Amino acid sequence: MSRRASGFVARSEVVIVGGGAAGLSLAHRLTETGSTTVTVVEPPDGSLRPPERTWCYWDRGPGDFDEAVSASWSRLRVHGADGSEVTVDPAPLRYRMVRSAQFERLVHSRMASLPGGRVLRATVDAVRDVADGAEVHCTAPDGRALTLCARHVFDSRPLRVLPPARTLLLQHFRGWFVRTAANRFDPAVADLMDFRVPQPRHGLAFGYVLPLAPDRALVEYTEFSRTPLTTAAYGAALGHYSRGILALGAFTVEAAEQGVIPMTDARFPRRVGPAVFRIGTAGGATRPATGYTFAAVQRQSRAIAAALREGRKIVPPPHGRRALAMDAVLLRALDTGRIDGPDFFTGLFRRTPPERLLRFLDGATSPWEEWGIGLRTPVGPMLRTAVELPFLPRHARPAPRIGERPP
Repeated sequence: MSRRASGFVARSEVVIVGGGAAGLSLAHRLTETGSTTVTVVEPPDGSLRPPERTWCYWDRGPGDFDEAVSASWSRLRVHGADGSEVTVDPAPLRYRMVRSAQFERLVHSRMASLPGGRVLRATVDAVRDVADGAEVHCTAPDGRALTLCARHVFDSRPLRVLPPARTLLLQHFRGWFVRTAANRFDPAVADLMDFRVPQPRHGLAFGYVLPLAPDRALVEYTEFSRTPLTTAAYGAALGHYSRGILALGAFTVEAAEQGVIPMTDARFPRRVGPAVFRIGTAGGATRPATGYTFAAVQRQSRAIAAALREGRKIVPPPHGRRALAMDAVLLRALDTGRIDGPDFFTGLFRRTPPERLLRFLDGATSPWEEWGIGLRTPVGPMLRTAVELPFLPRHARPAPRIGERPP
């Protein structure tokens, strides 16, 4: 490290901007072999640092981040708007929940035990390409100017303006971590979608329950629609769901989380300069029709690490073209009201083998499997939507304040 007029200058092979799921997952993949020097720049404590979030995903067998998994479920349940329920066992897959604070502690400790990895708390002011790579200009908490030089920079910061898209819905939510006076939850069953809540005029709404113990759970209210609610409106919806539908009885709210995620058919650029790349939600890792992100981030991180080891400057797409094309059709069909969202998702769980459905939602099914699933959807409205999509204009829109949905 040397001193220049502009402040301190530090060099490493890779600089990662942002220490969320995408940034830390990539840092873990790059440092686990000890062959690459990596600096992760995270916001200092204060208003710029995001609150604790929940990330969920499904996986089979032991995983790389099992130490950070707070809970997992072997069975999944969906409640239809008519009160019917579908409970499935997607074995060998399990649904897993990771809290951001635990994930951060785990990855930080792993990086600290290996050569070449470090975490820097600073505010990123600019990222610029230079002749031999890129520079990240930062301000330290004490006001010092910092310049980080690297061959490659991976930026996970949320976009201020979304790329042009034909359809944009928002997945927005608020969740309560509740403790009930009596045992009200089955810790083996996660409620992915409960459509017994009142439905908005546009889009869909559902409850989401992740039991942590017989008397503890994350209870959430989620909408897919064009506009977020106020905090008071979320509170009213959660109160109705908790008391009127789940009948939890007496309970206390121990913590809360709230967020909004764009669900869009925009094409997210993954390379924004010769040595600067976007990752995570900013790089298109969020599945457009569901909001799932964590599993795609892991795939993307592994692929980037492999590419760098082979000397290739590339960020592979986190989702395949077929998956994105199907998502574009579904988003448009939901946005136009051509399909009934609660009926659509309930039908998928009712008529599709659960392990295959989860692989489909993760983009890991074959064309033949996808054809079979497609025949179980409202074929007419979906075909009409698919025919019109190529003729629709794309528009750029301001990005919402992005919070990670518990996928």
